[in-house]
Amino acid sequence: MSEATLDVGERSEPAHRASAGSGEPDRRQPRSRPTFRQRLSQWDVKYSPYLYIAPFFILFGVVGLFPLLYTAYVSLYDWELADDTPTFLGLENYVTLFGDAQFWNALVNTVSIFVLSSVPQLVIAVFLAALLNTKLRAPTGWRVAVLLPYVVSLVAVGLIFSNLFGSNFGLINSLFEMVGLDRIDWQANRFASHIAIATMVNWRWTGYNALIVLAAMQAIPKDIYEAALVDGAKAVRRFFSITLPLLRPTLIFVVVTSTIGGLQIFTEPKLFDARPGLNTGGSSGQFQTITLYMYQSAFENLDFGYASAIAWVLFVLILAIAMINFVITRRLASTGEDR
Repeated sequence: MSEATLDVGERSEPAHRASAGSGEPDRRQPRSRPTFRQRLSQWDVKYSPYLYIAPFFILFGVVGLFPLLYTAYVSLYDWELADDTPTFLGLENYVTLFGDAQFWNALVNTVSIFVLSSVPQLVIAVFLAALLNTKLRAPTGWRVAVLLPYVVSLVAVGLIFSNLFGSNFGLINSLFEMVGLDRIDWQANRFASHIAIATMVNWRWTGYNALIVLAAMQAIPKDIYEAALVDGAKAVRRFFSITLPLLRPTLIFVVVTSTIGGLQIFTEPKLFDARPGLNTGGSSGQFQTITLYMYQSAFENLDFGYASAIAWVLFVLILAIAMINFVITRRLASTGEDR
């Protein structure tokens, strides 16, 4: 063997040892296939979250999405209760609905009751939350007391307030007479009936919303109040400059949920009517809401197609308000980030 060959061999052997000891993987060797346990672990990480949330979506599809889509299907037909062969109408039910004076009357009543209930409800809820956020004795007892109207049966609430606002022997009219005012026929007068029903709604839901606002108040960092106190800000200034701005997302949530509930109001006007067997919302429909009119169309007039069209119009109104909430929340969040 020549010296040149021996020299090359001596040089190649350390280089091979260096590449073997460098820790780099040998690309010439095939990778080992994962075992079944390793693949099962990968599937668990990848797919198990979908299995955990699947029951909700299955239940929502069965009891929520399917009835909604089926209602849209029924709204395209002249569908009566005892009719085995419904007649396809297309969008005729919707065209008739938008030209129906009773529907627009019910819509105006619904919006009026909503405004008379939601605006005072929000103001009083924030005021109660501010009081509950102070140092009170037995705070848990006060919070439970505020929530009690929400726990009371709605039927009992309707009966009590129907008697309170009774035209002949109601307590409210008796108080009016004591101070020299005339009696009010709360059920016959359109605006007065809206006030009475809104009072029922406010009495039941104000405490519930107050606890939601209270939870948001207690989540505000105390350091902000302490810094404002050091700067000499009084309680009123701290409330309007710190508390209310930081409560905006919660207040928007309360407004939207109150709006959705106000558009779907049914039980309060139903129980307030002197003739509970009917769904006309008074003798001339003075406090008939959209849901009452939908119920009347379905179970009195037995026109399920027309009632389904009313339900879908109401759904679109609620969806539009939800989109408005999304836009407002997004703008407020972007404004807060800019600041």
